Amino acid sequence: MSEQKQRRFYVSGRVQGVGYRFFACDAAQRHGVNGYARNLQDGRVEVYAIGTDAQLQELFAELQRGPRLSLVEAVNQMEAELIPQFTARFSIERDEPTQD
Repeated sequence: MSEQKQRRFYVSGRVQGVGYRFFACDAAQRHGVNGYARNLQDGRVEVYAIGTDAQLQELFAELQRGPRLSLVEAVNQMEAELIPQFTARFSIERDEPTQD
C-alpha cells in the first residue's frame, strides 16, 4: 500500500453557502480520502485530507472544479501534520471559531 500523506487545501472564491463542504465530503469519500471540510471566517473553505499521493491529486482536481453553484478562484495546498482523529473517516466540521 502506498504511503499516506496529509494535506490542507484552502479553497477561495464563492465557496460558502453553495454546498461546497458536502461536495468535498462526497469527493473525498469516492476517492478513499479521510479528513474534514470546514468553513473559515475569511470566506474560504479548508479541506484537510489524508490519503496517498494519487488520491490527494484526484481530490485536488475535484476541489478545483467545485459544485455547480460555486465559483472556485483558487485552491492552495500545503503539507499538514497528522491529526489522528480524522484517519478513519471524512467529516464536515463546524465552522472555524470566531475571534472575539
